Formats: sequence, structure tokens, C-alpha cells
Amino acid sequence: MEISETTGQWLGWIGIIVGIIGFFWQPVWMGIIAIVLGIIGLFSDQKTLNWIAIIVGAAVLLYAFLF
Repeated sequence: MEISETTGQWLGWIGIIVGIIGFFWQPVWMGIIAIVLGIIGLFSDQKTLNWIAIIVGAAVLLYAFLF
């Protein structure tokens, strides 16, 4: 299944924004949402942007469980 480039770009940016918000509010839920959006976005051509969303989501989860 392939999704459009624009949709993949939106998913990546929304995942990154949600991940950044997760550092300040509800880190577990926001981290999970950022990772899920990044994984869904990997089905587009915007691989780098969505990998960044996954990494930010994982960093938020690590932050939540370590601090």
C-alpha cells in the first residue's frame, strides 16, 4: 500500500509536533502517537521525515520512563 507524498509529509510533521508536545504534556501517549504516525507515514516517499517522527516519539518515551 502506498500513500501520497503530501499525506506522508503531513503525517511526518504532525508526528514531530506531537512528539515535541510530549516533552511537556502526556509524554507516554504523545510518544506513542508520534511513533504510530511515523510508522504509517513510512508507506509514503517521505521516509526521512517519518523516521524523525519515530525517533522523536521514542525519545519522548525514554524521557517519560527515565525522568
